[in-house]
This record gives sequence, C-alpha cells and structure tokens, in this order.
Amino acid sequence: MLKYEGQRFDTMEREGDTVGEIAYRRIRLHIVSGQLKPDEKLKLDDLRQVYGASVTTLRELLNRLAVEELVTAEGQRGFRVAPVSRAELQDLADLRILLETHALRQSIDRGDLDWEAEVVAAHYKLAAMERDLMEHNAGTIEKWVAADWGFHYATIAASRQPVLARTHATIFDRFARYHMLALTFRGQPAAAEHVALRDLVIARKADAAVDLLTRHIHAGVAHILASGAFD
Repeated sequence: MLKYEGQRFDTMEREGDTVGEIAYRRIRLHIVSGQLKPDEKLKLDDLRQVYGASVTTLRELLNRLAVEELVTAEGQRGFRVAPVSRAELQDLADLRILLETHALRQSIDRGDLDWEAEVVAAHYKLAAMERDLMEHNAGTIEKWVAADWGFHYATIAASRQPVLARTHATIFDRFARYHMLALTFRGQPAAAEHVALRDLVIARKADAAVDLLTRHIHAGVAHILASGAFD
C-alpha cells in the first residue's frame, strides 16, 4: 500500500528535514491557502526573510513549484504566484476525476483491512472538521481542506501506483487552492457524500463509488464558481 500522506498540509519540522524542504512545504501551503495571492510577485529577498532559506535555495524551490504550476517563472524578471481562472478550475476537476477514479478502482480491488481502517479514521477526522464548519466556524476552512485531502487520499492509498499518486497530489493541491480562495464549504450535501463514499469504498462497490466521486467533484466545482470569487 502507498504511504499514507494525510499530513501533506502539515508544515511542522520533521526529523531529517532540510531548511529547503521546510521552506518548500511552507511556500506551497501558503500558495494553496491563498496567503500568497494569485499573480503576487515573489521577491527573493522578502522570501528569504520569511522562510529562512538562501536565495539560491529559494530559486530552486520556486522552479520546483513552477513545474507543479503553482508558480510562474518570468525569465529574468523572477517569479509570480500562478494565476487562477474558471477555465483552469474546470480542467483541474476533469483531471482529478480521471486520476482519482482510476486509483479508487485499483485501491478498492487491492486494499486490505488496514487500508479500510485508515479510510474510516481519515473520514472520522474529516467529519469533525465538517461539523465545525456547519456551525459557522469559518476559521477551520484550512483544516477542512487538509482533512478532505486526508480522506480522499486514504481511499486511493491501496492503489500501489506511486507515480499516479504523486501526480494526483499535485492536481489536488491546485484544485484545493480554489476552495481556499473562495473560503466556502458546501455544507451538509458534501458531508453526506463523504459518508456515502466511505461506505461504498468499504463495501467494495467500485462502480457506485466512482459515480459518487465524480458527482461530488462536479458539485464542488459548481459551488466554488457560484461563490463569485472567480468572476
């Protein structure tokens, strides 16, 4: 089973981390969370003071983030946070569906009891975040996105396709960025879909799970666009 990455959005220092790795995770999170705004100029001297990495290391990190399309490189003019658009959100949703539904089928076919337990545990954490949001605690939106990632990744973690998993994680980051920028949660319908998806996955009902996941992602896109944040 693939390594569970439920802590993808965690920026805490881990044993063996380099300064560059810590800075990379922090910058990526700050882009995904909207703390660094779309099209914002990324000035190396300013970044050096905030993230504690050298200018040379920061250039390497920003080029890495440019490959992930979270940053745009402007040749000799430096770097900017990648822009956002309604069209890109639609494209990201389509690609996420393509990758995640394929991995979900593989995971349902190959997952064992330990994998089922991880799916249930990840959903438990997500459900707690969703209860907070439905009680109008807007401050938990970032924690919800992290928990949403944890649950969806758990469902595909038994697919045993590491290249697909890494690609999916990058697409999920870019997709989640729109949720963060819109600062909106779909509420009870989304929470109910997560419960149903958990149950279908554990029951090994692949066709029904894929159908629900596809509708779930499309509904999320419609909700984000309806927020008016990207008009």
